[in-house]
Amino acid sequence: MQHVASLAARVPRLSRFGWLMGLYAENHARLVRLFAPAGLGEGSHVSSVGDGLDVRLDVLERHRYTLELRLTYDLRDPLTGEPDPSAYLRLYQDARQVETTHCYVGRRWQDVMGMYPPPAELVDHRLRMNTFLGKWLEYLAERGHGVATLAPAARAGLPLPPATVPLRS
Repeated sequence: MQHVASLAARVPRLSRFGWLMGLYAENHARLVRLFAPAGLGEGSHVSSVGDGLDVRLDVLERHRYTLELRLTYDLRDPLTGEPDPSAYLRLYQDARQVETTHCYVGRRWQDVMGMYPPPAELVDHRLRMNTFLGKWLEYLAERGHGVATLAPAARAGLPLPPATVPLRS
């Protein structure tokens, strides 16, 4: 009986944080396979498969090792006028991970949980957001969205959303 107990003690358990990091890596693979965002220029790109639900991928900022993205449908929230649903993403090119930073305009984790949430609550929130992203990316792939259906928004004849239009002084 002790032999069985000692075997169980040697099997490593994946922590919730480890699970989250694995989810980030899976989402990176899904997003790169689906839209290849590293090769996209700043601005809006639209994927249309003829089902009436066009997907918009905005490259908001480009840094040396990261990309700031927004993934949304071309639908507007009737109250705010902002795209909804939206997932704001941070793609870490060197670490090959994608993190969902928040899922709605003005609803960062600090807005949802306060400035000093317990670590378990923060990890749980991030797990939910990133699980949502993974399922959404799978759904988009099943519907036929991808690099072949992606075109710059200006070329697709759609206006740029207010958040991505550069401000001129």
